[in-house]
Amino acid sequence: MAAGYAWRLIIVGAAAYAIFAALGRFHLVTVAVFLALVLTALLEPEVSLLSRWMPRSAAVAVGLLVGILLLFTVLGLIGATVAGEWDGLRREFIGGVLRIERWLAGPPVHLRPGTLSDLQARLSRFVTSHRATLISTALSGFGQVVAVLTVGALALFCSVFFLHSGDRMWKWFGGQLPARARHPVQAAGRAAWITFTGYTRGIVVVAATNAVLVGASLFALGIPLALPLAVLEFFAAFIPLVGSPVALAVAAVVALAAKGPLVAGVVALLIVVIGQIEGHVLHPLVMSKAVRLHPVVVALSVICGSVTAGVLGAVVAVPMVSVAWSVYGVLRAPPTPVSGGP
Repeated sequence: MAAGYAWRLIIVGAAAYAIFAALGRFHLVTVAVFLALVLTALLEPEVSLLSRWMPRSAAVAVGLLVGILLLFTVLGLIGATVAGEWDGLRREFIGGVLRIERWLAGPPVHLRPGTLSDLQARLSRFVTSHRATLISTALSGFGQVVAVLTVGALALFCSVFFLHSGDRMWKWFGGQLPARARHPVQAAGRAAWITFTGYTRGIVVVAATNAVLVGASLFALGIPLALPLAVLEFFAAFIPLVGSPVALAVAAVVALAAKGPLVAGVVALLIVVIGQIEGHVLHPLVMSKAVRLHPVVVALSVICGSVTAGVLGAVVAVPMVSVAWSVYGVLRAPPTPVSGGP
């Protein structure tokens, strides 16, 4: 029996490796399709509601247009906030660096005076001596910008068809399968989509709640760039267990430079408070029906995803594991007996 389970595990591992290898070869297409599915999961309720009063195609166009306008509005607010606070932030950072240097020069660190100034001078010399390399890296980054724009255009293109006729596309796919496989595949696909939409909408609610709490707290403490840091917290919350502490650590560094160690300590305390709220209130309340994974499984999924595909892998890992677990639960369930008989 143990040998049988071992062979099954080897086969499952080999299949998973083959799938990830294939996705890695076509990672741009994979990212585009994933983003299209996320857009579909978020906009489908609104599009379905609008389609009661207008044609489906017009509802899809209105839903996507509103979503794009909302995204550019948020980005415009961030840009305006950074531009408006830049001069004051620069002055505060200069004073904050001096305060940090004085604090490090005292007990218990006893850092040699001028160490930070020496570090800044070395950094300037490094930039000057490696200017050609930095310029070539920036030019290669232009190709990455083009790739990002291509992925965004493909995701938008796919989401239009997913929102407009995704159910018909799935029915057509099921019709191409052998008769015996149609019912299990349809049931597994239905479970996978319910789990994916539940996770996507739930993580957006969790991320928005975290961003509001962080933004209000930073604004109350008088920390500069509260809005951009809140938006950073929103996107970081899509990486469970890890993203929010990292984003708040960035906010703590900004608070340390701008307001001193006391306010930075308060921001560090927010890491614990918001982590408790997210783990013990938001996730059980919002996502308990969609994601039924042990925290250890979530942590291992995030780590394995980040090792495999970086930040993108950390974002995608938990929904993929959740979908796989829900599909497994549907396929392993005994078939429903049919009432009556010959």
